[in-house]
Amino acid sequence: MTIIVVTGGSRGLGAATARACANRGMGVVLTYNASPESAMRVVDDITAGGGTAVALPLNVADVASFGEFRDSLRAALSATWQREEFDGLVNNAGYGEFTPIASVTEAQFDGLFNVHLKGPFFLTQTLLPLLADGGHIVNMTSATTRVATPGVAPYASFKGGLGVLTRYQAKEFGERGIRANAISPGPIRTELGGGLTDEFEAALAAQTALGRVGEPDEVGTVIASLLSDDNRWINAQTIEVAGGYII
Repeated sequence: MTIIVVTGGSRGLGAATARACANRGMGVVLTYNASPESAMRVVDDITAGGGTAVALPLNVADVASFGEFRDSLRAALSATWQREEFDGLVNNAGYGEFTPIASVTEAQFDGLFNVHLKGPFFLTQTLLPLLADGGHIVNMTSATTRVATPGVAPYASFKGGLGVLTRYQAKEFGERGIRANAISPGPIRTELGGGLTDEFEAALAAQTALGRVGEPDEVGTVIASLLSDDNRWINAQTIEVAGGYII
């Protein structure tokens, strides 16, 4: 069985990805930070559908905790699937803040950097010994790296850096047959940044060729497909999943 680790899998795009992977017959390890109850609801949904899932705590901003997480992951893999390795890592965990460049504080900058770039960098490094040869890394970036949206400069900058890191991961891990790709969602109906007001959603929909914002499962199913052998020749790419946002 293919086993996937999804960070930030308790809600939003992470939860949708976890469910989509399970629907394809993959085992799922999803992580949570502040909401174990939400994580267990996702696990219960997956198991109710005949799948297998485990939820583990992880703060992607705390690099010092990654070794402990690796040990917990190793134990969960052995106990649940009798495996020593997993097959795919989805670096999804994140949050949003909307502040103009002139008002961004150092604390805000560092918080976003730690979660969206530093965390994925060192978490991937820490988990590499457990990632099977021929595995796959999927990094969650954002359409804000292509379209300058006022108020999200630090977030978009670090997501852009994650896109660059994706290409380097593909290059450096290629000798092990490990692929690395990025998914770049456009406007999606999630709780990121406090969610969408009716007015903001209408404005985003008007800027999208398909005339609406996306749903989390429309991103999750793309990630699950990318993790499968169906797309084993896609590597070092950033794929925008945005319904034609500002084209």
